[in-house]
Amino acid sequence: MEKAKTKVAVFGGAGFLGSHVADALSERGYEVVIFDLKVSPYLRDDQVSIAGDVASPSQVDEAVKGCDIVYNFAAVADMDDAEAKPIETVKTNIWGNTVILDACRRHKVKRFVLASTLYVYSKAGSFYRSSKQAAELLLENYHEVYGLDYTILRYGSLYGPRAGQENWIHRIIKQAIQDGKITRQGNGEEIREYIHVYDAARLSADILTEEYKNQAVIVTGNQPMKIKDSLMMIKEILGDKIDLEFLPANYTAHYNITPYSFTPRLAKRIQSTYYVDLGQGILDLIGELYKKYGKNSGQGALN
Repeated sequence: MEKAKTKVAVFGGAGFLGSHVADALSERGYEVVIFDLKVSPYLRDDQVSIAGDVASPSQVDEAVKGCDIVYNFAAVADMDDAEAKPIETVKTNIWGNTVILDACRRHKVKRFVLASTLYVYSKAGSFYRSSKQAAELLLENYHEVYGLDYTILRYGSLYGPRAGQENWIHRIIKQAIQDGKITRQGNGEEIREYIHVYDAARLSADILTEEYKNQAVIVTGNQPMKIKDSLMMIKEILGDKIDLEFLPANYTAHYNITPYSFTPRLAKRIQSTYYVDLGQGILDLIGELYKKYGKNSGQGALN
C-alpha cells in the first residue's frame, strides 16, 4: 500500500511569500491545502485552494482537519497598513492566529509554523511588531499548555516575483520605471540583508526537521547592503537613466543598521550555501516589472 502524503495547510498561501512556500512544499511531495481570502492565483494542479477568513473558527477548523503541519502567513504584513489599521491588524495577526492555533490543538497537528519578523526584536514596527510579538507569545503558551510543537520563522527583508505594492523593492522599481526616479525617506545609510523569496521559501520548508522543532529561526539574506547602494545598483542596471532623491526621514517605523534591541529571546539563523545573488535577483525582477509597468503598458518613463 502506498504511504499517504504528509498533509500541510498553508494559511495566507495565496500571497507573496505564502504562495512560494506552498510551491516549495508541493515540490517536496507534501499534500498542500492553501487557505486565503481568495482562491490562489498561483494554484498548481497538485494543490487545493480554499477561500475563507482566518477569523472564522468553523472555516479554519475545516481547513486544518486531517493536516499534519500548518503554516500561517495570514497577516496584515505592511507596517504602514498596520499603523493605519490597528483593529484589523489585531483581528488578523493575533485573533486569526489564535483561531488557527486552537484548531491545530483540537486536531493534534504535529507542527505549527508561524511567519514572524525580525521586528519582534525591535522597538520599531508599531502595531505590526506588537501583533507579531503577541502571536509568538501565544504560540509558546499553546506549546506549554497543550504540547503543540512549533517553529517560528522571523523573516528579514524579502523581494522577488509575486510581490505587490506593499513590498518596498517592488514599489521602488515600479517608481523607477514609471517616474524615472526613486524617492527614499532617510539618508540611505540604513543596512538591510535582502533575501530572495525563492531562497526564503526553500529555507521555510527546510525547517520541518527535528533540529528546528520548538525553535525560533531567523530567515534573512547573506549580503548586507546599505539602502543607498541597493538603489545605486538599480540605477546602474537601468543605464543611469533614473534619479535618486533622499528626503528627510519623518517616521520611526523602521530601523537603521539593525532591528535588534535587547531581548532574552534568541533564535537560530538558517542559511544556505547557495542563494540568489542580489544583483541577479534585482535584474530579473526589473525585467518582470518592466513588462508590467514599462513601455508595453504605456505608462513607463524609461522609453
